[in-house]
Amino acid sequence: MAKHKKYKEDNSSRSEKTAVKAKKHLGQHFLKDENIARKIGDTLTQTGYTNVIEIGPGMGVLTKYILEKELNVVAMDLDNESIEYLNTTFRLEHAASERKSISFQVLEADFLRYNLDTLFSEEQFAITGNFPYNISSQIVFKTLEHRDRIPEFTGMFQKEVAQRICEKPGSKAYGILSVLTQAFYDAEYLFTVPPGVFNPPPKVDSGVLRLIRKKEYSLPCSEKLLFTVVKTAFGQRRKTLRNSLKTLQLTDTIKALDILNKRPEQLSVEEFIELTLLIEKS
Repeated sequence: MAKHKKYKEDNSSRSEKTAVKAKKHLGQHFLKDENIARKIGDTLTQTGYTNVIEIGPGMGVLTKYILEKELNVVAMDLDNESIEYLNTTFRLEHAASERKSISFQVLEADFLRYNLDTLFSEEQFAITGNFPYNISSQIVFKTLEHRDRIPEFTGMFQKEVAQRICEKPGSKAYGILSVLTQAFYDAEYLFTVPPGVFNPPPKVDSGVLRLIRKKEYSLPCSEKLLFTVVKTAFGQRRKTLRNSLKTLQLTDTIKALDILNKRPEQLSVEEFIELTLLIEKS
């Protein structure tokens, strides 16, 4: 424990001298609370994978707790200043330390554009991070595209977005992101993080969640059609499905279904899948 404390003190001392400046255009808000960073690191269950990508590591407050685990770690950031800091502060220290992580790589890259097939061969990997608010939903959608290799996803979002992802039917917060994420993953909202633990502090609370891939994550219907049905339905969420889905040119048989009398937020994920399957067959 004393050794770990010394590491944090040494790292803190260096941070003051070489601190990375948060950049507004990258949506950076650097977490400075060690306890919260450790709690986020502990959201990784390490079940079914030995690899993890950390998105947006910044100055590595979360990185050091991920490195305590028996994982191959890739820290990916678009900010070259953060990359330089992580390389000098973490990568060299990791090589000389007795940390548990199997390997550690710092990668300057845009997650949204990066070819994930080039990482970890064909092995499974998790994703975690303190995600930039301005691209957090896009990160989730890319995760869904690669769900065959991503059994677990954890991290911090703007609280409203995290709650929306985990929301259940019947709520105004329940929407496109809720349905499409929960079609493939079990979503759990874990805890809330206040603005004051960031530098600079955001104007809103943050929320940490965990997604665990379902055992059956292959859909019985067309995935492309499901996305179309869900997005079309919630595009006019105040209308009943009979009205909002008119552009899909439904058959009279489909139009006669009682389910079309409902509004989109009243349908469960399973009902959206069943409706998509019926539309596909018709």
